[in-house]
Amino acid sequence: MEQIRAFIAIELPDEVKLALGRLEARLKAGKQSGVKWVDPNSIHLTLQFLGDIPADSIGEITAAIEEASRAVSPFHLEVKDLGVFPNLKRVQVVWVGISGEIDKLGQLQKGIESNLEQLGFAPETRPFTPHLTLGRVQRQVSSEEQQRLGQLIAGTRFEAGAIEVTAINLMRSELTRAGAIHSLINLVKLPTLANG
Repeated sequence: MEQIRAFIAIELPDEVKLALGRLEARLKAGKQSGVKWVDPNSIHLTLQFLGDIPADSIGEITAAIEEASRAVSPFHLEVKDLGVFPNLKRVQVVWVGISGEIDKLGQLQKGIESNLEQLGFAPETRPFTPHLTLGRVQRQVSSEEQQRLGQLIAGTRFEAGAIEVTAINLMRSELTRAGAIHSLINLVKLPTLANG
């Protein structure tokens, strides 16, 4: 049985990816070592990581996404501000924040997670924190360097603009030496409310 490494995500518009690329270039200019930066073209707003799934389960996973999407009309999100996990003194992940109609995003994510739980996918143990991962700090980086990166992040302002969310993507992630290559498996459109 063929296995596919998959995740569910919202695709970002090209202008947001370009803005993320410019932001990464600004941060790299800070000569911060030990950070593995994510290719801006492969950054998505991940709603749920599925891991390895059997290829023949794509239909039921897509149906679970469609079911969760029925109650959510298209909505706006803002891509702005920088942050880190877990904190500015011990930086492990650098991310860009998501704001806007977070209640709709949360409702959609919860619905997808709940429907997939019925298919045997374990729900995430941590609360859903919408963000775009920009970079990951490698293990060997000293605490001084992590703090320096934290100061750089704290002093950097960023705003990429709005996203109109009209669809949810089921994505394939193939791991290669050059990094993960993402491709679309299925796209589920959010329902537009009919007039009259």
